[in-house]
Amino acid sequence: MKKLFSTILALGLLVCNSSFAGSLRVVDGDTIVLNGEKIRFTGIDTPELKQTCSQNDQEINCGVNAKNLLIKKIGNNIPKCISEGKDRYKRTLAECFVNNESLSKFLVRSGYAFAYRKYSTKFIEDEEFAKTNKLGMWAMTFQYPWDFRKAS
Repeated sequence: MKKLFSTILALGLLVCNSSFAGSLRVVDGDTIVLNGEKIRFTGIDTPELKQTCSQNDQEINCGVNAKNLLIKKIGNNIPKCISEGKDRYKRTLAECFVNNESLSKFLVRSGYAFAYRKYSTKFIEDEEFAKTNKLGMWAMTFQYPWDFRKAS
């Protein structure tokens, strides 16, 4: 059964790679566009681009920082994404990887994304790591992205 699952996963990645290979644009911390297809990372939420945080009485563009961290992590690579369906905005929901590392896990563990507990429990441990170690936004005063959107 394990071998069958590995084979199915590998085939899924191959199919996904062939349909997503090519152009890439990072929209924000949790959304990319591959070959014209908008992909929203599942299980996480990052600050909005216009969202700021504060640290030592300084305003920090935490939304822009999350986007720039993702850009840097991707580098010249084309992410490999595993689709999990579509959302109400018709974006593809997926977990994406670069060099076999989950971009979602990386962002949460770095403190620039939150485990989106409303939809998934997958990244809670990574969020606790970032929070305990005061990484990224956990070293700042911030508003959760979902609260920021409600207030905007």
